[in-house]
Amino acid sequence: MRHGRQPAGVSVAAERIERLSELAREAAREGDDELARRYVRRARRVAERNRLPLPRRFKRFTCDRCDAYLLPGRNARVRTRDGHVVITCDCGGHARYPYD
Repeated sequence: MRHGRQPAGVSVAAERIERLSELAREAAREGDDELARRYVRRARRVAERNRLPLPRRFKRFTCDRCDAYLLPGRNARVRTRDGHVVITCDCGGHARYPYD
């Protein structure tokens, strides 16, 4: 038995981050933006404390500036530029992601 290590597979923290991501998405779709923000903040904190990366989908659909869960057309604007996508939150925060 190895001490201090998680068993092979997905850790409890990674499962919790995934579940919080789903809850944030559902809350944002239902219009409860403040609850969605709380889920986003909690997921980020779990990831930090366990030194885990956030899932790509979660990172791309959350605002780093205000922790909102972004829904294109509702609280986020999505634009394509030369070789990248620019996502702008209602708070004014920008995120740029490359594409091929």
